[in-house]
Amino acid sequence: MQSQLPLYPEQASNFAPQVDSLMLFIITVCLFFAVGVTIAIVWFFFRYHRRGKNEVGIPLHGDSRLETLWIVVPLMLAMAMFSWGAVIYVDYRHMPKDTLDIYMIGKQWMWKAQQPNGIREINELHVPVGRNVRMILASEDVIHDFYVPAFRVKMDVVPGHYNTMWFRPTKPGRYHFFCSQYCGTNHAIMGGWVIVMEPSDYASWLAGASLGEANPLGSGEKLFTEKACATCHVANGTGRAPSLNGVYGAQVLLADGSTAVADDAYIRESILQPAAKIVAGYQPLMPTFQGQLTEEQVIALTAYIKSLQSQPVPTKGSGVAPAKGKK
Repeated sequence: MQSQLPLYPEQASNFAPQVDSLMLFIITVCLFFAVGVTIAIVWFFFRYHRRGKNEVGIPLHGDSRLETLWIVVPLMLAMAMFSWGAVIYVDYRHMPKDTLDIYMIGKQWMWKAQQPNGIREINELHVPVGRNVRMILASEDVIHDFYVPAFRVKMDVVPGHYNTMWFRPTKPGRYHFFCSQYCGTNHAIMGGWVIVMEPSDYASWLAGASLGEANPLGSGEKLFTEKACATCHVANGTGRAPSLNGVYGAQVLLADGSTAVADDAYIRESILQPAAKIVAGYQPLMPTFQGQLTEEQVIALTAYIKSLQSQPVPTKGSGVAPAKGKK
């Protein structure tokens, strides 16, 4: 049915049927009341219009049952719309654990994607069908918005902040994506294609595609050395800053007694605004790299820190919160 309607995008993700069903319900309810009210107005106009200039209208008294019905029915329909939409929203914001993580950076006026193995794409995004994909979105200049109509998903891309979204493609093919937030002169051409492939084809594409630029892991390790990060973040935990071994994905104990998950957003904030969250037992000595690193460089550093997950965690000086029952 969708392919016969040129203005109705194809359904190609797990969210598309849910969103379309909700929209169909809302449109049906609106049309029902719009048509009903219109017919009532026209019928009342001809049925009760004044036929003579001396006619006087008969006083009418309201029916409380009708008034109650007129309040309760729309309220129930509105709550049904809200509840249905809330279920879809919660599902959309509840990130699965088994995701394929892809970075997407928006800049005037292009999109730059980075696959987990470091392959970079411009205005294209290759993903496997049937796999949960998490997009980690950032902007290098102004506010953009990543929107894939066939997937029924969109998310603001804000400078200085990571936003995340996820979807599961359900049908191989090529699907257009856009920037749906006005971002300047060439906003209209800021778009590209999501290429959904069979898992085997995607694996072959990853194996055969060229990295183009330096591997982000290697670039991140080089930056880590160039910026003298290793002088403080000593692997064995004896430095002036916590060891980064095993820190990614762990709970970090902060100076105020709270904890934070060391995810991509935490690492990004720690690089660009190190004073925002101070690890317990350490002084706020780290300089800010705000304005000194591009988003690609921050992603490269994050990739290197992720690679330290498998390294042995020192007993002291890691900043990682101890598990319950341990000190």
